[in-house]
Amino acid sequence: MAQDSGSGVYLGFDFSTQQIKVIAVNDDSKVLHEAAVKFDTDLPEFKTQGGAHIHDDKATVTAPTLMWVKALDLLMDQVKASGFDFSKVVAISGAGQQHGSVYWKTGAQNTLQKLNPAETLHKQLQDSFSVADSPIWMDSSTTQQCRQLETSVGGPMRLAEITGARGFERYTGNQIMKISQMQAVAYAETERISLVSSFAASLFYGDYAPIDYSDGSGMNLLDIVKKSWSPECLKACGENLTTKLGEPVSSNTVVGKVSQYFVDRYGFSPACQVVAFTGDNPASLAGLAPREGDAIVSLGTSDTVFLWLKEQKAGLEGHIFVNPIDSNDYMALVCFKNGSLTRERIQQESASGSWDTFSSYLTTTPMGNNGNIGIYFDATEIQPLAMGTSRFNKDGEKVESFPPEIEVRAVLESQFLARRMYAELRGMRVGPQTRVIATGGASSNMAILQVLSDVFNAPVYVTDVPNSAALGGCYRAKHGVTGIKFSDVVKGHPEPVCVATPTEGASEIYQSMSERYKNLEQLM
Repeated sequence: MAQDSGSGVYLGFDFSTQQIKVIAVNDDSKVLHEAAVKFDTDLPEFKTQGGAHIHDDKATVTAPTLMWVKALDLLMDQVKASGFDFSKVVAISGAGQQHGSVYWKTGAQNTLQKLNPAETLHKQLQDSFSVADSPIWMDSSTTQQCRQLETSVGGPMRLAEITGARGFERYTGNQIMKISQMQAVAYAETERISLVSSFAASLFYGDYAPIDYSDGSGMNLLDIVKKSWSPECLKACGENLTTKLGEPVSSNTVVGKVSQYFVDRYGFSPACQVVAFTGDNPASLAGLAPREGDAIVSLGTSDTVFLWLKEQKAGLEGHIFVNPIDSNDYMALVCFKNGSLTRERIQQESASGSWDTFSSYLTTTPMGNNGNIGIYFDATEIQPLAMGTSRFNKDGEKVESFPPEIEVRAVLESQFLARRMYAELRGMRVGPQTRVIATGGASSNMAILQVLSDVFNAPVYVTDVPNSAALGGCYRAKHGVTGIKFSDVVKGHPEPVCVATPTEGASEIYQSMSERYKNLEQLM
């Protein structure tokens, strides 16, 4: 029910791959407090690297479920010790790393409902998980299950039409299928399966919190049009899955009041509400305070393009999620493995390790690079599934090398042409009216952003939001409990700043180049 938030405080948590973070904001979106617990360094007893365990086969990647619980204990104690007043918190929401799954053992619900505030969470929940090591997004061991699921529903395109994506190894339905096949006893002992997001919400709620539509879209199990579990996908992935998953809910659903455990141990108000948690990517969309039609380009270790869409368009590339802000809309996500590490390699090899030199090459070479195109896949790319480097001259002939200045522009133009091409396949319509919001490490380089603006033929904006997933939790918490428009929720959010506009003639050059790139990529 809608209520006046007054001078309320909102908490946003981010259970990410390497740490748990929390941000507190007030009604004016002013950050009041921030804190984090890093898994590798703050919890060395779990012996993780980058928050994960990479198994001997290199494909299986997990994280200890109890580590996440103990990290929350440490984080809450740290915030309490700082003098933070939890009684002012109106609502909590947050995010979890996408595609991770948690397996609650039979009896765990009773434990959650009867937590003793004199004891830590991790001590009380240490026997509550039927699978001790949670599969996470880095796991790629379920290729067989992906093909099995696709076949069961009529092929990869049919699965994409239902769930928003073809079968992906990291997607939770395929992980569940593998556990049901390989760990049958543990699966039978599981009374509830959570995503990392709904698991985190459950800790605060003191009962099983539902999976939200947006994070649920990353499972290959949710019918993203009907917004309910797909019976044929459930049947393929495991017995009694409807019961084990519970009913999914809209991302702005108020799950209920915070548990008595947090009231007694940390001083939360009994009236504090828990709003459904979502995945880290959807939460980041909310944390960047976008408006319909924006394209968000994250330039990091991997590059990602987020899109706010009014309708979904099925395809085999990328992913479609239910929108975390408005469940009637959709969010597209296209991810590319070869991002900043590839750019850094070219910077080292062709610009003497200097970003200043790298940038000067970009400003002194022409748009279109005199017809030269390079394709650089240092790691096996997601789309297309290919690896290696190829260079082509203006006549489409393969060449062994480019001069340094040509190489620098080539790596950026090819990367941004790919980002644009695959985003358009997912429904993006670029043009001068589109706001491209750039985030991530490379968004501080103005020469790089100018190339992005030219290739996308759209103005590029930047915004200073370092913890967008946790901040998105704050915004979504307020959105859920107040019921006001999201644009009003984020009215205090700093407006993105326009830093680049398309150069005259860019549209024609890159439209033609995009067609060439598409054809050349197929030769990889």
